[in-house]
Amino acid sequence: MRHVTLLDIYEHPVTQKFVKRSGLAHAIAVAYHAFDLAKEHGVHPDLAVKAAFLHDIGHYTWYRNGQWDYNLYKENDIHAIKGAERAHKLLIRLGEERRNAKEIALAILLHTDSYLPDGTIHRTNLQEVVAKADERDEEPSGNHHYRSITDVEARNKIIRLDQMVYESLHDVAFQKTGEA
Repeated sequence: MRHVTLLDIYEHPVTQKFVKRSGLAHAIAVAYHAFDLAKEHGVHPDLAVKAAFLHDIGHYTWYRNGQWDYNLYKENDIHAIKGAERAHKLLIRLGEERRNAKEIALAILLHTDSYLPDGTIHRTNLQEVVAKADERDEEPSGNHHYRSITDVEARNKIIRLDQMVYESLHDVAFQKTGEA
């Protein structure tokens, strides 16, 4: 059963502050990619879309002399570490099952290797889905973080994705029980 929806997450003030700062259009696009990849790889779609939507919630903007400094960002980036902690706290606050919150947080932590000295990670299927979904939406020099989307369009896309996850979970339950 799904207790916390993507809309619940989206509407929370913490999400409004940090996901919007890191790129709301990107977060939504990555969540849609994660839904498709989850189906392909047999990963729980609810966990995949939540982790994908929140994957950059730990971003910090690195500016030098009023300009985005990509090299400064790459040198100092720990957004996956901060994001995993921030997302876990948010999900627990919203009532997400603890096991699910942990899985989502770990997928956020491991969606990139940018903060690791040797850049190697061994990922679970969920973690791999989130990393691939993020890669599908990336643009050179981090431009994917600067695409815009209206609040109305964002909310509608999130509601639609929630519906897709619900239908996907319902289809699985129906296949297991043979009942509608």
